[in-house]
Amino acid sequence: MSLVAVGVTQEEAPLDVFERLSIPDADIAKVLRRLRDDGNVQEAVVLSTCVRTEIYAVVDRFHDGITALQEFLRERSESSKELFGDGTGALFGDGIGALFDDAVPNHLFAVAAGLASPVPGETEVLGQVRRAWTAATEEGASGPVLSGLFRHALQVGKRVRTDTAIARGVTSLSHAAVALARSRSGGSLAGRRVVVAGAGEMATGIVGALASGATGEAGAAGATGEAGAAGATGEPAIGLVVANRTFESARRLASTASGRGTSLASLGAELADADVLFTSLAVPAPVLDAAAVAAARPQGTVRELLVVDIGVPRNVDVDVDDIEGVTLLDMEDLRSFVDASIDGRRQEVDKAQAIVDEEVERYRAALAGRAAVPVVAALRERAEQIRRMEVAGYRARLEGLDDKQLDAVESLTRKILAKLLHAPTVHLKDAAGTPGGERLIEALRSLFEL
Repeated sequence: MSLVAVGVTQEEAPLDVFERLSIPDADIAKVLRRLRDDGNVQEAVVLSTCVRTEIYAVVDRFHDGITALQEFLRERSESSKELFGDGTGALFGDGIGALFDDAVPNHLFAVAAGLASPVPGETEVLGQVRRAWTAATEEGASGPVLSGLFRHALQVGKRVRTDTAIARGVTSLSHAAVALARSRSGGSLAGRRVVVAGAGEMATGIVGALASGATGEAGAAGATGEAGAAGATGEPAIGLVVANRTFESARRLASTASGRGTSLASLGAELADADVLFTSLAVPAPVLDAAAVAAARPQGTVRELLVVDIGVPRNVDVDVDDIEGVTLLDMEDLRSFVDASIDGRRQEVDKAQAIVDEEVERYRAALAGRAAVPVVAALRERAEQIRRMEVAGYRARLEGLDDKQLDAVESLTRKILAKLLHAPTVHLKDAAGTPGGERLIEALRSLFEL
């Protein structure tokens, strides 16, 4: 069996292609079942976030497995074959690609550590990795191989954030989105009317960043809170509105920052006097187009509107950017902003990468060690069978021995066997995970017909 990963990130693939590849939470179970229906796929985990869509799988036949997974993504994206490569190149190098065997834990551990995120060290990705594994476990799609891999990945992510300072300052895309809005609004959103569309994880992070004034390295606002009541600086508070399909969810989230909740149907009306709109909705198509925004902001409106759309697929039609007085920013703008804002944190990347490399070696060694265990057990069982057969064959010659003497014969033959097998066993376990160890395993299987 082979361990493989196939997928795409928003950084490498065209945004319109990536949007079509995004797998909503509501579809994860269905996708996992479809993958398992392929007789070649033994285990699968789907990790789909606002910046990546990846399928991790254990397949019986490598090339057939890669082909099946890539074909699934081709169908989903309705894209040309050229975007997917031939399944043998570096992951995501030219759009959509694949990794296999040792390269898979290397990539997943880097993802969990936040090294493959637009915001190095971001905290949200660790929860996303955990939920992807949980969903696969609940569907019976994650078996012993992927469960071991994802469990180790979560441990790596926690260790990197504990042992390095990579997660200081801006620690998530949602925080970075707020910092971006602040930078485009003179360094502060104090006194502005802010609308947040959505009530999921990203929207919750945005509201939290607004309430705490969190900016880290990517923003210029103070450390005091801006949403709700006026901060200690005496600056006017943010007027916060949360709009969501479920009103109760909007109300509950808004209440955490002294804001007001409303239904998503009222979003257009809320834009009439809004200064900033954040959108983070899990929807298949834009919920706002140029006509809706223009209707909410008649020609001649003096108040400018900044729209930060971090929904994937996009929540706001690109034509909105053509409206006078409206500026539309999306995930690509957010990535550019982060790249230019967090150079100071990059010194921690090398430390985090060293941890990832060390943990990859630990994982490989543990995996190889587990591979050696059944061979050692089979060798010892084979030797014990031979010992018992030979002792049984000599029973007639041992009839004159009493029980104590017979026990001595048993003990002697077992000790001889243990001493003979001790050195090969130690040598095999020490060599586990190396090319020499693999050759030893194959030699033992052949020589002793294990």
